[in-house]
Amino acid sequence: MAKNIINQRITCLRELLIEQGLAAFIIPSADPHLSEYVSSHWKSREWISGFNGSAGTIVITLNQAGLWTDSRYFLQAAEQLDGTCIDLYKEMLPQTPTIKEFLHDKIKEGSTIGIDGRLFSANQVIEMQNSFSKMNIKIQTSLDPMEEIWKDRPPMPKAQAFIHDEVYAGKSCTEKINLIRKEMKSKEVDGLFISALDEIAWCLNLRGSDVKCTPVIVSYLLITKEDVIYFISPDKLSPTVEAYLQTHSISVYDYKSASNYLSTLKIKSILLDPNKTNYSIYSSVNPKCLITQGESPLCLLKAIKDEKQILGIHNAMKRDGIALVKFLIWLEKVVPSELETEVSIDKKLHEFRAQQDLYMGESFDTIAGYKEHAAIVHYSASEESKATLHSKGFLLLDSGAQYLDGTTDITRTIALGQLTTEEARDYTLVLKGHIALSMAKFPAGTRGVQLDVLAHMPLWNYGMNYLHGTGHGVGHFLSVHEGPQSIRMNENPVILQVGMVISNEPGVYKSGSHGVRTENLLLVCKDQEGMFGEYLKFETITLCPICKKGILKDLLTNDEINWLNEYHQTVYKKLSPFLNNEEKEWLKEKTEELSA
Repeated sequence: MAKNIINQRITCLRELLIEQGLAAFIIPSADPHLSEYVSSHWKSREWISGFNGSAGTIVITLNQAGLWTDSRYFLQAAEQLDGTCIDLYKEMLPQTPTIKEFLHDKIKEGSTIGIDGRLFSANQVIEMQNSFSKMNIKIQTSLDPMEEIWKDRPPMPKAQAFIHDEVYAGKSCTEKINLIRKEMKSKEVDGLFISALDEIAWCLNLRGSDVKCTPVIVSYLLITKEDVIYFISPDKLSPTVEAYLQTHSISVYDYKSASNYLSTLKIKSILLDPNKTNYSIYSSVNPKCLITQGESPLCLLKAIKDEKQILGIHNAMKRDGIALVKFLIWLEKVVPSELETEVSIDKKLHEFRAQQDLYMGESFDTIAGYKEHAAIVHYSASEESKATLHSKGFLLLDSGAQYLDGTTDITRTIALGQLTTEEARDYTLVLKGHIALSMAKFPAGTRGVQLDVLAHMPLWNYGMNYLHGTGHGVGHFLSVHEGPQSIRMNENPVILQVGMVISNEPGVYKSGSHGVRTENLLLVCKDQEGMFGEYLKFETITLCPICKKGILKDLLTNDEINWLNEYHQTVYKKLSPFLNNEEKEWLKEKTEELSA
């Protein structure tokens, strides 16, 4: 995109700010449901900045513009903002001011800052109001400037919802609503309002295609003691889905009527998560209805998979593993031709996955980074940036798929040929961290932050680090990034519980040289009764060989080698029955034992 177009768009916004008497406007990467990934209609920050990473916030004053993003996107943002009037602010670095600090410094006392109140959580806005009131700065929450300046703005998504069959979903919609009502009773509330799209999809056993790679439907849901109200555009409901909703006693109201409905709500109390409910919705609740602030019970209910879901996930992992093996065989054959690029291999991987039963698409945009591109944590290859693969160095391939019975997410760093000593050492250290976490056994009640050091320590010992999380929850034919559980350095009070699925993905990234990441998905399982109670462990459920070419065996312990060998035996045992003879021989070689 021409950089002058970005500057022109910012100029248009500034003209609107002057008309509205605003000193600044803040645009986040969000939709009214505060989703991680959003439909094209809500990609306002991307449209006005040109930066297309999934996380970032732009602040535009009358004479300055800045974009704040995290370490995953430092390199990408610097490249995409170059030549524009937007400065890059790297979050979490000590020299970087926060957005609030920036605005406190740039905005005069008595000014007004504009935001679209639908794109910020209630807590975010309340905290902003409290912070800026000390300088007599007001927050105006009712303006959506994109309605005026974004002339070719994509429309709201219109795809129809579809039913996620109970054979995959595990429990019926009615069963889930009954569980939710039990949680509501324990919290002594009369109603629960849900904004998070994946929670709504899980509760109703409905899926859609409103957000790329995430099978959700733009909607809201209100559950009371007697009623279930579903706020959704009526044209998104087929006769089949309408009949299904009627069967489960769910009433349908237009999506745009949610605020008005809440303003006349006649129940005594309602549970809302102020971190997941946008300010406009939150502030529309009838003042006579007491708001109880707290996390939606759906978050944890959804995270703990039942036996039927776990069986489906295992089956999805097998099919995904088969596709990956076929792809890796193909890749090994074509790399010497020097005809394949980061873009072309992404398309080929899609072809192999699309051949599998129950395949519904990718779970996120594939990250295929060759050599120095792998150092960009969330690199996105394009026709302009794509690198051609050669028989040397590393290819980092982070990909995933949506199947009706499960969601996958896997990263493999593949040695395409000769490696430097540094590349091999870094690869082995990342593998050590990955194995250490995989082997962890821990008492019930353990939080992810307490295990995170296991994945980091091998790198720390060599003065290296990575700044992204080690593990995130994964949905069931839902979001590939799911809470509330995580494994990361930041404190998270949520304990790891049996039935949770979480990723294990340490890495290391060296700008201009190479990047390494190894990722499998883990299932939290029971281990044994021990001192002071029950102990848990992880079962690695991803099925795909880990490249052995880059391993420096001298850096691995016997226990680490044994883990790798046992994992590879499992991969061969579970995948080989579905492969032809040539594919079996290839997999047998790739999963042969690594000697101590």
